[in-house]
Amino acid sequence: MIKKIFHCSFVGFSNINLIQVRSLARMAEKFEAVSKGAYNSKDYRVFFKNAAGTPISPLHDIPLYANNSSQIFNMVVEVPRWTNAKMEITLGEELNPIKQDIKKEKLRFVANIFPHHGYIWNYGALPQTWEYPEHIDKATGCRGDNDPIDVCEIGSRVAKRGDVIQVKVLGTLALIDEGETDWKVLAIDVNDPVADKMEDVQDIEKFFPGLLRATVEWFKFYKVPDGKPENQFAFNSEAKNAAFAKNIINETHTFWQRLINKEVESNKISCSTVANEGTPFTITSEQAEEAFSKATEGGDPEPYNESINKWHFIHLQ
Repeated sequence: MIKKIFHCSFVGFSNINLIQVRSLARMAEKFEAVSKGAYNSKDYRVFFKNAAGTPISPLHDIPLYANNSSQIFNMVVEVPRWTNAKMEITLGEELNPIKQDIKKEKLRFVANIFPHHGYIWNYGALPQTWEYPEHIDKATGCRGDNDPIDVCEIGSRVAKRGDVIQVKVLGTLALIDEGETDWKVLAIDVNDPVADKMEDVQDIEKFFPGLLRATVEWFKFYKVPDGKPENQFAFNSEAKNAAFAKNIINETHTFWQRLINKEVESNKISCSTVANEGTPFTITSEQAEEAFSKATEGGDPEPYNESINKWHFIHLQ
């Protein structure tokens, strides 16, 4: 079992600048990422624990806002930049650990599409958000994809799987994935050297020239090597600004609140929660420990597949 300590969640402060946000982040509550099961196996999981050592859900128990007044958000890192393993918060398992996606009984890896290798940003999710599949978004005309909102963190540091980092939201893309709205929030770690100079989506091209275009291309073509068609985007593939993105985040946070209070049903999502008291899904620390203890310590790693390193070339239109 591998343990990693990280910091997260500071609330209730007002009128603070980014330097103060960084300082508060260092004093924030401690969390622990705990890996169980053999890596590169179907049994591999990354669980989370709070400061008391109690297992928690990264989806339900890590707060969305690191600082509400400053609009700083917590992000759960599922996939570090440059890696290929498609890891994600598991909706259907109790405590929602991170695990690798499985396709046709094999662990799933994203293809390398020239000139990229793996994911081109730290990729993860905003906790306490839910893209409600019964909601048809007015802007895109499509339903939600039943997942927490995805985040592309564009800063210079390569994060680690299971990190919880504080990010500033800069904008969002609206991917239409197999007829569903799949928001891709664009954000930067508040500790990045240029974070205090970036406020909105236009700043991405200023400080990271070419990255926004590359991001659109990456999402458009990443399923093509698997024989699927190109993905499409709403808004003519243009990124919406930070204010628009924050409105979407707040809306999906409201959907999550309805979910955790059982005002809407989803039999595909485990809603067990330790931190949210008084919900129909609230469990005790003892029950959380029991769920955590059931996770396997073993597993059979799959043989290393050299095809993971293959470059795929796409004719760009």
